Amino acid sequence: MDNAQKLQLIFQTLGDANRIRIIQFIGEKESTVSEIVQASNLSQPLVSHHLRVLRENQVLDSERKGPFVIYSLRDKKLLEALDLFLTIFKDSDIANGNDTMFTCVPGWRRDR
Repeated sequence: MDNAQKLQLIFQTLGDANRIRIIQFIGEKESTVSEIVQASNLSQPLVSHHLRVLRENQVLDSERKGPFVIYSLRDKKLLEALDLFLTIFKDSDIANGNDTMFTCVPGWRRDR
């Protein structure tokens, strides 16, 4: 797998706003599923799904402490990288909510 393919997998993993919110929340403080559910207003199954994706793709670590599983960021530099992307694209149409350059309907939403 070359570097472009590795980056593609990384960006696919990070390519969901809920996952980014979870990363930012966990970056502030290690958290349990119930703490993330409460803070995010997402359902427990949806939070668990996102945590599984992030854990499987080595973004998060998890540790069992008694009856709880505690999630933490594997590397806090990820928060810096996310901030860097916001800085780089701060004046772009994408960062300002104008995604006019992406006019093609995603494959999973096309009528078949």
